[in-house]
Amino acid sequence: MATDIGEQPTTYQRILDGAAAVREVAREVARRDVRHVVLVARGTSDHAALYGSYLSQIRLGRPAGLASPSVVSLYGAHPDVSQALVIGVSQSGRSPDLVEVLDSARRSGATTLALTNAPDSELARVAELHVDILAGPERAVAATKTYTAELLSLLLVVEGIRTGTGAPEPAVARELDRLPELAAQALAGRDHEDVAARLRYATQLVVTGRGYAYATAREASHKIIETSYLSALAYSGADLLHGPVAVADREMPVLTIVGDGPGGAAMNEVIERLRTMHADVITVGPGRAAGEQAHIGVPAVDERYSPLLDILPLQRLALTLALARGEDPDSPRGITKVTHTR
Repeated sequence: MATDIGEQPTTYQRILDGAAAVREVAREVARRDVRHVVLVARGTSDHAALYGSYLSQIRLGRPAGLASPSVVSLYGAHPDVSQALVIGVSQSGRSPDLVEVLDSARRSGATTLALTNAPDSELARVAELHVDILAGPERAVAATKTYTAELLSLLLVVEGIRTGTGAPEPAVARELDRLPELAAQALAGRDHEDVAARLRYATQLVVTGRGYAYATAREASHKIIETSYLSALAYSGADLLHGPVAVADREMPVLTIVGDGPGGAAMNEVIERLRTMHADVITVGPGRAAGEQAHIGVPAVDERYSPLLDILPLQRLALTLALARGEDPDSPRGITKVTHTR
């Protein structure tokens, strides 16, 4: 897992260097002028799809949402998505329910796109268009570099559709070119070690963020659960205030993802509420917040790109925490690298 995590700056560079294939796909989708976007995924890839949903709505101005695969695979329904771009996101491309959804969508007339780390997979075969996320072999069961490769690939697709040319705007391209170096900086920090020591004996944890950071909160929670077996509940900052904040007290650590943008600014209210309830608040972001007890720093970027950086020290946190608790993060119990669901 440590090796996979450490390869992410190189993976980012490989994806950016090989972006010509992504530009062709984005240009073709832009030519079709789809009216809405539907994403379908499972597990870690579902959190990447959530990021893709935010990107599609904010950057493309298109309604977007996550499909429920069981609608097709269990109930046999075939929704009319003929005017949609339907994106299947899967590291292995081998989950039968995702294959069924993309097959159904394509037969209904949708534009279908598979993002996988396996160009010879069934999901890639059934989709009309395919993007290879170029993550390379992943050694550990817990997905790390394939997750961030999905994020960057989705970002390139959306930005290419937005311009209509398949290529991102020059200003965006310049920011993307910085990501490998910034990722290396994010991984060089040691803040996660102090936080892992703080959480070693915790029995529960809440992870929260708003906007683009909600996907990061969901994925960080997922990684901690599967490697440390610690009950980590993920909520959007807004949903947390609508009831679940009641669990906050001195014994409840709360990881808050606070980016540099509207979503991060909206988290100030959440942190203030947690402070009044004496929760153990840990922030993740480029700046510190009033009322925090611990902090994991990351480079400052536009909030749109922050999920590609914020998750990196959180992956290292999950790894370090698992080892501190005497667990084997490379082989979590009850989990296999490829999960077949219907």
